[in-house]
Amino acid sequence: MMMDPVADLLTRIRNAQQAGIEKVELNASRLLIAIATILKEEGYVVGAKPYNYKGRRYLRLILKYDDEGRGVIREIKRVSRPGRRVYSSASELPRVRNGYGIAVVSTSRGVMTDKKAREANVGGEILCTVF
Repeated sequence: MMMDPVADLLTRIRNAQQAGIEKVELNASRLLIAIATILKEEGYVVGAKPYNYKGRRYLRLILKYDDEGRGVIREIKRVSRPGRRVYSSASELPRVRNGYGIAVVSTSRGVMTDKKAREANVGGEILCTVF
């Protein structure tokens, strides 16, 4: 049984980019699909598609690489973990690398980036940071 599916998603992305692999597949949940959708909207991955196979939900991510073959995601870190949850108000949300990166935040209005959470004036749990 997987204890932290978000950390598993981030580790699979990190490992696949180091190995130069184009696609990553894993079990899907609504939270993971929301995180993958944000990564796609922000331009960190090419595609994020959930699908069903034999009664189970899966998520396929197509990773993005630059012209030199390096992964577009330079750093992806888990902030809030099951053993230590990290919450922040809208005014105290972190700015990742002076605004060049994003923080993925789980709010009462859904999962969104730190910028959208500030605009909506909602805080929440900081899931991960991406640069």
